[in-house]
Amino acid sequence: MTQQNVSPDTIRDRFSKAMSLMYQQEVPQYRTLLQIVKEVNTLYLQAHPDTFADSDDAEELNRLDVERHGAIRLGKPEELATMRLLFAVMGMQPVSYYDLSAAGVPVHATAFRAVEEASLQYNPFRVFTSLLRLELIDDAALRQKAQQILAQRDIFTPRVRELIALNQKNQGLDETQADEFVQEALKTFKWHSEAQVDVATYQSLLAHHRLIADVVSFKGPHINHLTPRTLDIDAVQKLMPHYQIAAKEVIEGPPPRQVPILLRQTSFKALSEKITFADSSEGLHTARFGEIEQRGLALTPQGRALYDRLLQQASDDADHSQEETHDAQLARCFAAFPDNVTDLRQQALGYFRYRLKPGAVLPEARASRAHLEALISEGIVQAKPIIYEDFLPVSAAGIFQSNLGSERGAVHKGNPNKLAFESALGCPVIDEFSLYQRLQENSLTEIFGENR
Repeated sequence: MTQQNVSPDTIRDRFSKAMSLMYQQEVPQYRTLLQIVKEVNTLYLQAHPDTFADSDDAEELNRLDVERHGAIRLGKPEELATMRLLFAVMGMQPVSYYDLSAAGVPVHATAFRAVEEASLQYNPFRVFTSLLRLELIDDAALRQKAQQILAQRDIFTPRVRELIALNQKNQGLDETQADEFVQEALKTFKWHSEAQVDVATYQSLLAHHRLIADVVSFKGPHINHLTPRTLDIDAVQKLMPHYQIAAKEVIEGPPPRQVPILLRQTSFKALSEKITFADSSEGLHTARFGEIEQRGLALTPQGRALYDRLLQQASDDADHSQEETHDAQLARCFAAFPDNVTDLRQQALGYFRYRLKPGAVLPEARASRAHLEALISEGIVQAKPIIYEDFLPVSAAGIFQSNLGSERGAVHKGNPNKLAFESALGCPVIDEFSLYQRLQENSLTEIFGENR
């Protein structure tokens, strides 16, 4: 009798928890960050007891406790292709394409995550995965040297490659294989204090861009942050200094709102860690940091266009005025963005999950979507914001820059190259809007049936 395969959701849950334990040991400040977030979330729920009051909100509360997102930076296309297969073992697929080169960060990226609603509720672990764009390095000789260094490394253990192949062959892993996979995969993400380059090479890479030095100089793509989710990021930002943690100056993303939208992020400054170079000399490397996120309503294409326009307006205003604070500029510009559920929904700016109010019965004479607004106004149908599961390129670049130093280095500002990224990946990325649209559509179908 063969053992039954373990579900990808279970493997993802085990892996994310194992990674969190590893990162707590590697970066003690991350453990402190978890304590702060837990304290803030507890206080928030005490002050807002209705946040997860409904019976089906118990899963939302569970995912809040386990939710993490990580970030890694890969150096060559082959690494990205294998990483896709590794994450597939855990039921994680590449969603969206992000170009960070316009902000002076020489990478483009995707986010590996679960896409089914039940899987997201079980554990929404996601990894923002960047691929270095060597073509953006101005110095041809340095670019070639970086390619040669990266060509010599293999960031995956032989055994994890075997387990990935077994997963493909058998459409899954059994209990023993799943546990071994977690331990072997974890080795790809661990910190190595030994650089694979000498100090002179490291310094030349660093002079061009700190991120290039971080990707090329080491044996693997150490996880550079692991992010818990809070319900009140402003409170976390204020608390960090009380725990002797230096927070970045501003929170990335939209301003505080009655109805949170998209994603707000902050972090503590990257740590300077001792490393040993290939020539046995010692030095310091700055790369790993702590990040916190607050997630809100997923926006439709129309809502996202409005968000991008207002964010650009705030950025332009900041370039021309030094009198307003960052927060004041954001708040003033985003006054044009509706901040109540009814307007957001009726103007199709966000995605919502619809359901019958517990105990309510759908009137047979109005059992169609044409009566949706009336049913909502009467309290028969409820609309609940769908949580944004993805990322914002401007915010990601802001986090990167704040932890890599203000200097941008000698790299070109590239154009998006989604085709090249997908070629390296080995498949197209999934359009995030289609996933949210499907969630909204499924909820309406549950109430009204197909095409009613």
